[in-house]
Amino acid sequence: MKPQSIIRRLRTCAQRFRADRRGVSAVEFALIAPFLITLYLGGVEVTQAVSVNRKTTLVAHTVADLVAQDTNVSNSEMTDILAASATVASPYTTSNLKVTVSSITIDAAGTATIDWSDSLNGTKRATGSVITLPSALAVANSSLIWGEVSYSYTPMFGWVMTGMLTLSDTIYMRPRITNTVTRSAS
Repeated sequence: MKPQSIIRRLRTCAQRFRADRRGVSAVEFALIAPFLITLYLGGVEVTQAVSVNRKTTLVAHTVADLVAQDTNVSNSEMTDILAASATVASPYTTSNLKVTVSSITIDAAGTATIDWSDSLNGTKRATGSVITLPSALAVANSSLIWGEVSYSYTPMFGWVMTGMLTLSDTIYMRPRITNTVTRSAS
């Protein structure tokens, strides 16, 4: 074969290759697919995180509300209330959930101290410790129920959202039936 015919054939093949559009869609898809997959998985992660955050808020509200409806909380009632928080948090695992419920007493001078505290998967607050309340809640000679919840959320796809997120919420409620909710060991 002569070099001229080889060059002619290569030129013809190159022209046909340049004119052929059959593979353009496949190439475009291959370029865009990683971005679309990342976008989809990122949307799933954000939705999961928002859902866990909402559950965290619901747990804080539920625990404080259940205690605020009582006059005296016993050990068995507190066990049930903390177990209810795990039910509210479902379908998410409770091993990442920390729930603390405390009774705060505010004296005549407006000093807020912890009267009693209990916790699930966390550390209860020390009895008698002084805390700082928002000024609107520091009403002299009253008490509050304080529900605190935190959840350590680890994304399913670490390459979309990296690291662990600590989602938390807190709520203060006034006791409904009595001025102060007491805590007994019975």
